[in-house]
Amino acid sequence: MDVVTLGESMVLFEPNENGLIQYTDHFKKRIGGAESNVAIGLSKLGHSVSWISRLGDDPFGRYIYSFIRGEGVNVNQVKFDPHANTGIYFKQTGGFNQTSIYYYRNQSAASFLNPDDIEEDVISNARFLHITGITPALSQSCYETVLHAIKIARKNNVKVIFDPNIRTKLWDSSDYIPILKEILRMSDYFLPGADELKLLFPNEETDEVISKIFKYGVSTIVVKKGSAGATYYTKSESQNVSGYPNDHVKDPVGAGDGFAAGFISGLIEDLSISDSVRRGNLIGAMVTMVHGDCEGLPSREEVLGFERKTSDVQR
Repeated sequence: MDVVTLGESMVLFEPNENGLIQYTDHFKKRIGGAESNVAIGLSKLGHSVSWISRLGDDPFGRYIYSFIRGEGVNVNQVKFDPHANTGIYFKQTGGFNQTSIYYYRNQSAASFLNPDDIEEDVISNARFLHITGITPALSQSCYETVLHAIKIARKNNVKVIFDPNIRTKLWDSSDYIPILKEILRMSDYFLPGADELKLLFPNEETDEVISKIFKYGVSTIVVKKGSAGATYYTKSESQNVSGYPNDHVKDPVGAGDGFAAGFISGLIEDLSISDSVRRGNLIGAMVTMVHGDCEGLPSREEVLGFERKTSDVQR
């Protein structure tokens, strides 16, 4: 197995047309979840990936299960909970393409994820464990599950990739800072957005923050900057990798997950950090051009074709 990830996926309802939900009568049903987005993205790029989660034993849970399995992701570690519902959320796009999200996930099936749901050999036989900061915010048991998964990974020399994916609506005050820093100290790769880095390390200069993170033991830091690309830092070098600005942004949600899928794909294929970041930038941009959290994730053929075309132009 190339990658294992764990977290909540929910059913997403989105108005058929842009506008406020309160005036909408018809919705499209989709799925959304940071970790499953990454899993689907990696699967479409030709990699083997397993997703661990809990779903309600209800029509929404079965829909999510079938959808993710249909995209080639291993869902053998997903459990159906007869006592809790699958989470849902609504997304609306208003004026100037401003996106608003409304979650209904309290006491969802995924919030009861616990360490007993983790089979050690699933993680120990993988190359990478992908973690986000969303899962530990769902409940104490989810937090404990994430720590348990990371400990298994570290014991078996599985590299840990951490995307903080900060959702302030899920946290009380700034409680997320010590928890996410705890996870950061156990990670090999750190993928924050520029704004997230400021939230985690307020009033500190970037160079100071990068130095501090390296002292934690992290080997590679990639700071995402949207259409401007991303800057990566290792102990021996740093470089800004240009993004892929476009005038066809339809839905920005899921762009960071697309970046993670592209970057991890590069690591799996032993590309350089620079080329891995470039692939992440490309897929992140492609995701924004399609409505839905995961529908814009490209196939391997699409990505390699674009990379070859770009390489030919540059040469």
